[in-house]
Amino acid sequence: MTARPSPAPPARPLPLGALLALAMAGFITILTEALPAGLLPQMAAGMHVAPTWLGQLITAYALGSMLAAIPLATATQGMRRRPLLMAAIAGFAVANTVTACSSSYTLTLVARLIAGISAGLLWALIVGYAARMVPHEQQGRAIAVAMVGTPLALSLGVPAGTLLGNILGWRLCFGLISVLTLVLMAWVRLGLPDFAGLPGGKRQTIRQVFSLPGVRSVLFVVLTFVLAHNILYTYIAPFLATAHLAEHTEWVLLVFGVTSVLSIWVVGALIDRHLRRLTLVSTLLFALAALLIGLAGTQPVAVYAAVACWGLAFGGAATLFQTALAKAAGDAMDVAQAMLVTAWNLAIAGGGIVGGVLLDRFGTTTFAPAVLMLLLATFWVVWSARRGGFPVAIIHVKGALP
Repeated sequence: MTARPSPAPPARPLPLGALLALAMAGFITILTEALPAGLLPQMAAGMHVAPTWLGQLITAYALGSMLAAIPLATATQGMRRRPLLMAAIAGFAVANTVTACSSSYTLTLVARLIAGISAGLLWALIVGYAARMVPHEQQGRAIAVAMVGTPLALSLGVPAGTLLGNILGWRLCFGLISVLTLVLMAWVRLGLPDFAGLPGGKRQTIRQVFSLPGVRSVLFVVLTFVLAHNILYTYIAPFLATAHLAEHTEWVLLVFGVTSVLSIWVVGALIDRHLRRLTLVSTLLFALAALLIGLAGTQPVAVYAAVACWGLAFGGAATLFQTALAKAAGDAMDVAQAMLVTAWNLAIAGGGIVGGVLLDRFGTTTFAPAVLMLLLATFWVVWSARRGGFPVAIIHVKGALP
């Protein structure tokens, strides 16, 4: 009689408490970044500066994040992870407390720069931290849970914070974020495991990490995909005006937000087995959205359908790219994630520049062709990165050779 093979051991449950602490860190990061945009008139009046000057608070944040991510991640490779994570979170407590109390525009600008620097380090740490807490086969799901704070902050946190700021005052709003940050620091200290930094022999330079198989492919995909997204997202208002939906912008963004959250749930459930396929499908969905916009961008029904496809494509994209990069970089995942932060911020800035040029010279009708060209390049690189970056999954069949 042939003995039956023993059943595979059940999957270990995810450490949800620790992963949700990382998600809250992402939530606070996005809330700190985006809230000044919603409270811009009140903050400008409170600091006695023009709204255009106050807009530079957002620029200072982005600049700090973009410039600091790679140098800090490289310089701190040997440090223990939990104290480093807590130091990054503490930067938000300091920055938001100063913002809540300061009446000096210059001091607030410096505080925003500190917050941006903290964000650059934090984004470089979150993915690697989540990946280290679980077995290799659960890393995608863990990263998806750790990143859920981002869409929740954009779809719920920023609107709620803006409403609260309008009712209670913007200073109290930033003060409450500081209180949340202190709670998070206690949660991290008590609820997250600590990990050692890399020993000297395993630390890698930026050039070495950039040369690892698959890293360049993933970074290129991040740049093109996010650039395509930001061409549309940055100039969503003038685009919607062509479809006579300018007065319904909030409903269009709600559709985008809801489908983005749905996308994160789907990606989180399937990513560990189908990372490559999900990335290809996301790119095709985004291309379908651009095609609908190009062919019927003046029809409200087509616009809503396009935005739904766009949200489904974009919601889980960050998790897909971060997981792919973590697997490609291995022990150097924190430095690689810092590169992703830089590429992402470059794409945000590039979307504003490229979209602005297209809008001024040719109008919103050129958005769809530009996005499709970028997505064609994205699809080609993902499809070609079969060995590194977005590898074809190898399935072991019972009885087959290993």
